[in-house]
Amino acid sequence: MTALRALLPFLALLWLTGCALNGTPATRYTLPDAEAPARADASAGHTLVLRPLRLAPLLDAEGIVVQLDDITLREASGHRWAEPLGRQLERGLRDRLTAALPDTRVLFDAEAGAGDDPFQLRVTVERFQGLPDGQALAAGRWQLLDADQTLVDAATFRVATPLAEDGYPALVRALGHSWDAAADQVAAAVARHQRRATP
Repeated sequence: MTALRALLPFLALLWLTGCALNGTPATRYTLPDAEAPARADASAGHTLVLRPLRLAPLLDAEGIVVQLDDITLREASGHRWAEPLGRQLERGLRDRLTAALPDTRVLFDAEAGAGDDPFQLRVTVERFQGLPDGQALAAGRWQLLDADQTLVDAATFRVATPLAEDGYPALVRALGHSWDAAADQVAAAVARHQRRATP
């Protein structure tokens, strides 16, 4: 009896391990990479500093978000981001802006030096999800500030890309295309203000 009692914790551990192994593992996804940008060197004519990207609370999660109807959102439990979504969006935005603004050094906030006199970009992503009509939506807002923290420009973005086929891989690729288009909108506005600021 004593020997059996001593084995009970070990048997429980084996049972729990079996349950964990029999469960279906989550599939993890990363957003598609941007086209490899040509990195601007230190002699680039402009500098743009990316402030930390902000995510709506629902998006700051492991699961990919899908909108089921006009009012219902669900975080997928079996389909998750391979790394935090905010980090992927931030890195992707930097690469996309670098490609679209070849005469601009695009830096994260922590990389900017004290001597830089740059424009600063703040981006908030409010929606990044699949829609019930088979589209992938990226929506939010951005603000462009000068070195004195004065607001230079601000706008919202809303880009929806149709899925090429059903399934989460197609959704993730379409979300990547929506992020491409949103970054293009931001880059066009930044370029316009850079031209105005150049003597």
